[in-house]
Amino acid sequence: MILTEDEIKKYIQLLDVLPESSPQIPKIKKLLDEDKKEKCRQNFLPFVREMWSAFIAGKHHKDMADAFERVANGSLKRLIINMPPRHTKSEFASYLFPAWYLGKYPHRKIIQTAHTAELATNFGRKVRNLVATPDYQALFPTKLSSDSKAAGRWNTNKGGDYFAIGVGGAVTGKGADVLIIDDPHSEQEAMQGNPAVFDRVYEWYSSGPRQRLQPGGSIIIVMTRWSKRDLTGQIINNSIKRDGDEWEQIEFPALMPSGKPLWGEFWSKKELEAIRNELPVSKWEAQYQQNPTSEESAIIKREMWKIWDKDEPPPCDFIIQSWDTAFEKNNRADYSACTTWGVFYKTDSDGFDTTHIILLDAFKERLEFPELKKKAQELYKEWEPDALIVEKKAAGAPLIYEMRRMGIPLQEYTPSKGSDKIARVNAISDLFASGFVWCPDRRWAEEVMEECASFPNGEHDDLVDSTSQALLRFRQGGFVRLNSDESDEFVPKRKVAYY
Repeated sequence: MILTEDEIKKYIQLLDVLPESSPQIPKIKKLLDEDKKEKCRQNFLPFVREMWSAFIAGKHHKDMADAFERVANGSLKRLIINMPPRHTKSEFASYLFPAWYLGKYPHRKIIQTAHTAELATNFGRKVRNLVATPDYQALFPTKLSSDSKAAGRWNTNKGGDYFAIGVGGAVTGKGADVLIIDDPHSEQEAMQGNPAVFDRVYEWYSSGPRQRLQPGGSIIIVMTRWSKRDLTGQIINNSIKRDGDEWEQIEFPALMPSGKPLWGEFWSKKELEAIRNELPVSKWEAQYQQNPTSEESAIIKREMWKIWDKDEPPPCDFIIQSWDTAFEKNNRADYSACTTWGVFYKTDSDGFDTTHIILLDAFKERLEFPELKKKAQELYKEWEPDALIVEKKAAGAPLIYEMRRMGIPLQEYTPSKGSDKIARVNAISDLFASGFVWCPDRRWAEEVMEECASFPNGEHDDLVDSTSQALLRFRQGGFVRLNSDESDEFVPKRKVAYY
């Protein structure tokens, strides 16, 4: 029997008022102790708190605990959790969950995997040692069999089995009621950027561990994202394409859409922002935000940008500033974005001056309209653009009105019918391919590059929209002519006859 919160409070109050000699005190303490033990047996999070005295709880731990409980009771068969480093991924999934699961079901079998056999064996050692502790034994009757000495391969006294292997290891002859895969990609391999690295892991998973699942068995994958082709990406894609297993995918970004830390009780926003500023955008987005980008379908690839490696930008003859505005701030999916560009001339290998364009500044933030209006004024005064473009959508329409009322000249941009985002980006892609588009070697510029590289499959495209508006203005303003442009030929309005 599990006590309610009110009942617990009542018993604690009784302990405070009863005399020390009261025979009721031992009975109440025993009742409270049994209640705590039963809650640890029934629910994962109380078990975590009991086994891990230094545990600092966050909201994401409740979500993980709920998912693990559904795996344990059989209502969830396929679970993927993507989360940033150092957020208790392995402590929960590869240490505490297996111990709790085998406590509840000592006759069942677990296969534990990690990217190396050594790491998987270390998990096995921790679980085995925890099962042997007096604190664990006070909760569950599960015991190790007398011959269980190997850290990565041991059995319970009820016929249960724990088997740990690294990615690539053989699992022949082993079965699993629960298969746990913890970070199958090593940092060294993932950093190579070679798709074959990810393909080998998926091939091992599909031909090995996946086939060792017992009837009705479950799979838990916990990992940091690396690429669209990592194990998470390939499993989800193949599941959709081939109508395979139905997976529940839980994604935990280090910084939430609100800007607050996922685990604010442990990681401060300042610490996470310091990490973000040190890492390349692609690494931060993949590993910390669980949002890897792929260039397979990218219209504007990273290598198409020309990098300006000097401290100061070149002298610019024409400044273009472009705004893509969002709806109100409470719509968490939308940002307002502004990019500022400079047109400059560069001498080519033949000695001719050719026109180029460089990214001078980029801004992206969620803003209420008064803040948006103020920021637009600030950026206009800072750069004094020759051409200011604002898309006439969302907050753009009132912004156009307000800025014109203040005497600021601007051009409103309304996409023509049939001209969608992809068509607009395609229209400027040859500017990149021709080497006319530059950006400085700065992190804020890298964010623009990364968003362009993830388009059209990225989560956000606000900077992409701002970029396409500016570069369409650059192209249509007669600054540059490409071989792909149609030549200006004289076409008479009507036939001319000579006599």
